[in-house]
Amino acid sequence: MILQNLPYFASGIIIITGILMMITKKELIKIVMGLSLVEAGVNLFLVATGYITGSAAPIFTNADSDIMSYPVVQAMTLTNIVIGIATTALLLSFIIVIYKKYGTADVDKVRRLRG
Repeated sequence: MILQNLPYFASGIIIITGILMMITKKELIKIVMGLSLVEAGVNLFLVATGYITGSAAPIFTNADSDIMSYPVVQAMTLTNIVIGIATTALLLSFIIVIYKKYGTADVDKVRRLRG
């Protein structure tokens, strides 16, 4: 029973770790790393929900449709990965611009420099 629910526990721990990292850290890079952890936890959760024990991959085969895993969940996970990469790249480019303008990536120092 515990091994069947292990991916759910692991995804919960990864998501909580990412949220805590985003809340407690002051460096912008570490905040983006926390967001990436949350995205990885959500992807693990999606894959775990779509898995059926003893199922086959949802491709064109002669297997029965009763033993196929859910293809919609896999498509959602792939879409989430692509969106996560684009979001991370955009946030990192913002951090580069902030670092070039202010000379720091610390949230508190950037906040104090408002004029």
